Amino acid sequence: MSAIIHPSSVVSPQAELGEGVVVGPFCVIEGNARIGARTVLRSHVVVGTLTEIGEDNEIFPHATVGLECQDLKFKGEPSRLVMGDRNKVREGVTLHRGTEGGGMLTAIGSDNLFMTGAHVAHDCHVGDQNIFGNNATLAGHVEVGSGCGVGAFAAVHQFCRVGDHAWVAPYTVVTLDALPFMRTAGTRDTKSYGVNGIGLKRKGFSEEAIEALTSAHRILFRKKLQLADALDQVQAELGNIPEVAYLLDFIRKAERGIHRG
Repeated sequence: MSAIIHPSSVVSPQAELGEGVVVGPFCVIEGNARIGARTVLRSHVVVGTLTEIGEDNEIFPHATVGLECQDLKFKGEPSRLVMGDRNKVREGVTLHRGTEGGGMLTAIGSDNLFMTGAHVAHDCHVGDQNIFGNNATLAGHVEVGSGCGVGAFAAVHQFCRVGDHAWVAPYTVVTLDALPFMRTAGTRDTKSYGVNGIGLKRKGFSEEAIEALTSAHRILFRKKLQLADALDQVQAELGNIPEVAYLLDFIRKAERGIHRG
């Protein structure tokens, strides 16, 4: 079936709507936006120009997807926002387009949940199957992996990274990179509090992987070694475990530094 558009909504003739798209009351879809099949805009949703939304997404009232960013350096360049499939974007969420200084692209994967009031700023790259709590905020140029949880009112500083399957506690202020598989929490003195064991078990990670990550965290932060020496020891003892190998690679690539235990 073709798209269903409520008569109170305004849809640009240049917008492309896939089969089965539903545009509820009082929505605005700007020119050159593309919305994939079966995506539903409940009501009062604004989709900006040069925004691409995949299939089977659900966007709730008063969310804005792909509007211009809040970076003062932005001068109207034709940047984009691209979103994958099966995301849920709840009330009042704001997802902004990229800038020339960040590659012209904000990218969001699939199967994410953005709870009420969450914000993703310009040039962020978000993976798959993440959960962002109410009013969780990503500043510009943030990278979030897959399988992460960013708690309510948590804030991630620009240019920081959040590794795969990380858990960032509510109200946490992330100013360095948040380690994959670990629990990161704090406001003024943010720290890594070890492996998110319960979360990893629920996701089907093996006991071997969880125990190896726990041992790696202990070596890295509780033996009072220099970080380079600790990395070498973890590599020698546990580097054959894929999850540990990813953790080590993540730490070595940190440009801002990491939140330590």
